[in-house]
Amino acid sequence: MNESSQGAFSRERLIRFSDCDPAGIVFYPQYFVMFNGLVEDWVDDGLSVGFHKLIMDRRIGLPTVRLEADFRAVSRMGDKVLLQLRVERLGTRSITLDSRCVAAADGEVRMQMRQVLVTTSLQSHQAVEVPADIRDAIARLHSAAF
Repeated sequence: MNESSQGAFSRERLIRFSDCDPAGIVFYPQYFVMFNGLVEDWVDDGLSVGFHKLIMDRRIGLPTVRLEADFRAVSRMGDKVLLQLRVERLGTRSITLDSRCVAAADGEVRMQMRQVLVTTSLQSHQAVEVPADIRDAIARLHSAAF
């Protein structure tokens, strides 16, 4: 599943052994790794921009400058979850995301976070305006968020 009717981009994911601590539940930093992968998939498949092209050819980065996370319930090895991403705000030089990990079976929210990405030049490491093609793709995919 890539999109829902509410303007979200999502991916189903199996919680793996490598995601978990010795107690058999997701070790909390692994959520950040999972969501970083979701951002890459969103740029590739949701926005059709190409993450590799954005970083390597266009030299535009999307570093996180603010992150708030709430851990609501445990995820265990073998669980199927949905990683969801919605654009909460599109600024001149930043994108605020509302991301969630929910149980695929019943929609229970396991973890959610609010993340602010800033578009930067990878040459100067200064903030730059969100490129027009990214802005247009976000408006198309996430029209319900605006």
